[in-house]
Amino acid sequence: MWIADGWKDYELLDCGGGEKLERWGDKLLVRPDPQAIWPAVGKHGGWRTPDGRYFRSNTGGGHWDKGRLPAQWQVRYKDLTFQVKPMNFKHTGLFPEQAVNWDFARQKIRSAGRPINVLNLFAYTGAASVACAAAGASVCHVDAAKGMVAWAKENARASGLEDKPIRWIVDDCGKFVEREIRRGRTYDAIIMDPPSYGRGPTGEVWKLEESLYPFVELCSRVLSDNPLFVIINSYTTGLAPSVLTYILETVVSRKYGGHTQSDEIGLPVTETGLVLPCGATGRWMGE
Repeated sequence: MWIADGWKDYELLDCGGGEKLERWGDKLLVRPDPQAIWPAVGKHGGWRTPDGRYFRSNTGGGHWDKGRLPAQWQVRYKDLTFQVKPMNFKHTGLFPEQAVNWDFARQKIRSAGRPINVLNLFAYTGAASVACAAAGASVCHVDAAKGMVAWAKENARASGLEDKPIRWIVDDCGKFVEREIRRGRTYDAIIMDPPSYGRGPTGEVWKLEESLYPFVELCSRVLSDNPLFVIINSYTTGLAPSVLTYILETVVSRKYGGHTQSDEIGLPVTETGLVLPCGATGRWMGE
C-alpha cells in the first residue's frame, strides 16, 4: 500500500463506526467513511466536540453542523497551499491520500530532464495540477464544473503559482480529449481521477466500470511519442488495483512499452497505528 504519511497540516486521528476524525490544520472534523466498518477507539475528545461534523441522511445526502468552522481556511503540504471548504456531500475540496500521487508525479517531472506537458482530467480543485506546476511542468487542467476550476485557480494562487503555465479548461473530459486528438496536440503525462457515475451536459451517462477502458484508450491517443507517466485513480467503486494494471498494460504498455505498478492508497491512523484504505491507484511509467 502507498501511504500518505508526509502531512503536517492533516492528520487522521481515529476512524470507526462509519466515520473518521480528522485534523485539518487546527480544525477537527468528523466525516462519514464507508470503509471504517470497525468500532472507533473513541478516546480522542474531538469525537465529542469537533469543530464541524457531517451527518448523513437516511434518505440520501446529508448536512454539515459547521459549529465553529470558518467558511474556508488553508492547509499546507510541503511547499503547496490549498484552500479547504466544507461543501456538499461531506467533501472538503481535498483528498489528502492523493499526496502519494502528487509526490510521484513531482519526482518523475523533476527527474525527466526535459520539458513535461501534463494533462489532468477530472481535475477537481487542482491539487495535482498545482503539484505538477510546482515541479516545473506545463499543465492542462480539465474539469466539467466551473466552480471547481475556479477553486483550483485559488489553490494555484495560494501556492504562488498563478503565473505558471497552467491552462484552465471547463469542459467535458471526453469531448475535450477528442478535440485535442483532432488538433494533433499531445501530452507527456496524463492524470485522471474519474467519478464512479456521472452525466454529461447532454445527458451522456458515465459508469466507471463500463466507461473507463474506452476512455483510457481514447486518452492514449494524446500521449506524446515519449510519454513519462499515466496515473489512474479509483476511489469509490472498489476496483482492485490489478484491474488498473490490466487496463494500463493492455492500452499503454502495449503501445509504448514501460511498466505499470498499482496498489491501494491509504492514510495512517494516529490512534491505532494502522492504515485506512482510500481506494486504488495505477501508475504506468515509460522506460
